Amino acid sequence: MNIHDTVEAQRAFFRTGATLPVAFRVAALKKLRDTIRAREDDIAAALRQDLGKSDYESYMCETGLALSELSHMIRHTPRYARQQRVHTPLAQFAARSYRQPTPYGNTLILSPWNYPFLLTIDPLADAIAAGNTAIVKPSAYSPATSQLVKELIADCFPPEYVAVVTGGRAENTALLDEKYDLIFFTGSQSVGKTVLRKAAETLTPAVLELGGKRPCIVDDTAKIARAARRIVVGKFLN
Repeated sequence: MNIHDTVEAQRAFFRTGATLPVAFRVAALKKLRDTIRAREDDIAAALRQDLGKSDYESYMCETGLALSELSHMIRHTPRYARQQRVHTPLAQFAARSYRQPTPYGNTLILSPWNYPFLLTIDPLADAIAAGNTAIVKPSAYSPATSQLVKELIADCFPPEYVAVVTGGRAENTALLDEKYDLIFFTGSQSVGKTVLRKAAETLTPAVLELGGKRPCIVDDTAKIARAARRIVVGKFLN
């Protein structure tokens, strides 16, 4: 895939206005949801291959949550996209004031290896619901899931609407050399600094969800047995 050509094709597609109608967005979300439902076993197999997850954990922590996000957006996108009346200042008497949510345009989604399905599909669902196009880059460290995501999205959407780029650092570098309207990154702090640095060069808005320490404090008000069970679940989940 030629990354530059894909970005330009998505930018041209967005400018046609095809992604703006709410009915178009909801139909896209439903298609993605139905495709995921049809391939739940394949998703579980890919997550087992990459991360050793059981079918139960795969559904509880990834597939089920992704389907929940899609269902939420299918139900609420018409309300989220609706024009909202706001107060008109007295100085603009006789005018009508409103707030109109509008999409950014062409978005880039960079997802991590530890929740490779959930943290790819969740931001993609939100990007679609908001009326954007999207280029998705799953992690090279979860190759089976990344390949499955690529197949799923290719089955659902043309590349000028939603495209998947697989690969490693070379592909990440090539992607970040392009101009987007929004970048959404989930991953480490070190890579997040690189993403934000590249985004700043073109004044591109960026959302970073960065990993870090997860401290746990147990004080003298805690029920120790219950706290211990919850700590063990938190430490060994995923």
